[in-house]
This record gives sequence, structure tokens and C-alpha cells, in this order.
Amino acid sequence: MRIVAALGGNALLERGEPAESDIQEHHVLAAAEALAAVAREHELVLTHGNGPQVGLLALESERDPALRRPYPFDVLGAQTQGMIGYWLAQALQNATGRPAAGLVSRTLVRADDPAFAVPAKFVGPVYDRATAERLAAERGWEVRPDGAAWRRVVPSPEPVELIELPFVKALMESGAIVVCGGGGGIPVAAASPGLRGVEAVVDKDLTAALIAREIGADALVLLTDVEAVQDDYGTPRARPIRDVGSRELRSRDFPAGSMGPKVEAACRFVENGGKFAAIGRLTAAAGLVAGTAGTIVRACGPGFS
Repeated sequence: MRIVAALGGNALLERGEPAESDIQEHHVLAAAEALAAVAREHELVLTHGNGPQVGLLALESERDPALRRPYPFDVLGAQTQGMIGYWLAQALQNATGRPAAGLVSRTLVRADDPAFAVPAKFVGPVYDRATAERLAAERGWEVRPDGAAWRRVVPSPEPVELIELPFVKALMESGAIVVCGGGGGIPVAAASPGLRGVEAVVDKDLTAALIAREIGADALVLLTDVEAVQDDYGTPRARPIRDVGSRELRSRDFPAGSMGPKVEAACRFVENGGKFAAIGRLTAAAGLVAGTAGTIVRACGPGFS
């Protein structure tokens, strides 16, 4: 099968962990081990999140006295793509013996996307409410609650097109595992002439669904730190959703900052011709591909939307 898998940025740097290189590389090795069985048997395109990493680089840039102004988020996104793409490509090639390539890639967004007026994408470390509100006042940030903690949020416009898609296809045809669309892709908008970077972070799950559709993938696998999508998550009534149609899944409410984009990405993929999408733990990647683990999402017949 042809598979697109999306690996969360928090899988590389868990909440509360220091952003040390060796800690993140340790997580990358674990991710590569979980994905190796999939990559040996199937064509694999891998995307990854970058929320913790891009937030860290933004903090460092803001604090650097040598800079007149901080680096913009499109540049920071490119930096994280290079770092994480290198780690993942090397670890996957070592684990599988197959060639692997990390591709710095841009995602086209619309300059008039309403998301620019409503920041919603979490980036950077977690804070208590008082610290988050103090930093917001000092630095002009937008902050929101993320579970029990608070984090910075930035605009997250809709992905329209992966600019480097032809190169992704060429690398796949050469037999390579491809790492691309990291952090949702470097956000760019149409300009005169050409393209220009914009201040945003695109959701990696929505970009993964876009890539999966464009390359004719059989499956979209969204890897996270929970066993499955759950009804009544975080309550005593919580229960996993195992096999579900997209229409039924869309009828339920999920948090916009966490599971919501994964559910939306899964539904978009199957509603546009994909065989199935799976959402679940990274450690269960092979089971997700086999349809025996996590939440399996399928199109539910004619008339869905």
C-alpha cells in the first residue's frame, strides 16, 4: 500500500521535557523503530509536527540581543524541517536499509484566510495561566488553555497545495521513504512576483491529508499519544471509538487544538477517495495500518459531506 503517516511534534518532545537534542533524537529513534515494519512493507511518506520545536526557536529568536527583530515563522518552520527531517530520514534509513530523504517543502495558503485573524495553533512550551498571561502582555502573544496548561497560539491557515509535490512523487518513484511537509509545510502565499512567506504554522494533519489525496495514497495514518479517538475524553465515561464512518465522526465534537484537526483530516481523506484513515498511538503503527488498532475511519457511502 501507499501510506502517508503524520507524526506529532509532541512525539519528539514530550510535555515538560527539556528541548535537548539528545532527548529528541532518542524519541526519533523510537519513532523509526515503530515505523520500520510499515516502511519495509509499504510505500511511506512521512510528515511531522513541529509545535514544540518552532515555539522554542521563536523564543530563542525573540531573546537574541543581536537581532533587530525575531525570525518570522516561515523561516523558523524551515529550520525545524531541516532538523527533524534529517533526524527522521537518517533513523528510518538506518532502521530499514531503504533510502530515505528529507525534503524542505512549502505549503501554499491564501493570504485572506480568516484564520489569520483567529490564532489557534499551539506552539512552544506549556505555562501556568499567570505566566502565560504575563508573557502575552510583554510580547504581544495570543495565549489559550491547552488542557490544564496554557500555551502560545499562532494563525493556522488552510493548506491549499504542497509546492514541492512533484519532487515528493519523484522521490517515491525512486524507492525512497520521503519525509516532507514538516510542521504542515513552510507557509507561503501568492505574491507579485511568485510567492512570499507568511507568519503562521499550518496544521500538519491537514497537510498530510492533502498530500495523501494528491499522491493517491491508500491510507492516512495519524500518529499520536493516545490509543484511539474517544467519546467523552478525559471523563469517567470515556470510551474508544474503533471503526466509524466519516459522517458519524463529524457529528461529534472534538477539541480544536488537539484531536479536532486529526478527525477533520481523516474525514477529508476518506471522503475524497482514500480507502481508510487510522488514528492512534505511534507504538501501534503496524496495527493501525493493518486496521487492528486505534480508530479506523472509512467513508460511509454516498451523500456524505
